[in-house]
Amino acid sequence: MTVVSIDSQALQPGTRRTVGRLVVPPKRYKVGELAAATGLSRQTLHNYTRWGLIGEAGWTDGGHRLYAESVFARLQRVMQLKATMTIEQIRAQFDRESKEQAA
Repeated sequence: MTVVSIDSQALQPGTRRTVGRLVVPPKRYKVGELAAATGLSRQTLHNYTRWGLIGEAGWTDGGHRLYAESVFARLQRVMQLKATMTIEQIRAQFDRESKEQAA
């Protein structure tokens, strides 16, 4: 598995990168790609989505969830917090942070 340093500023949903004159659209990942990259199971990723810990960036025409590159940073944070918090505590933490950012 390759570990990649993520610049969260550059990976916000909908962000486009420019390479020379070419505009590169953001990459979207299927749940299987996330599972392979993170070592988490598909079911865990679906649960995290259902519980609001991560969010989809869209859907394929075939009905598969697609996730933005920024989901990797969010998953990393969830995995770090799981060492000391329950899922409910993590959700509450994310809710508090969302409210603080909105204010």
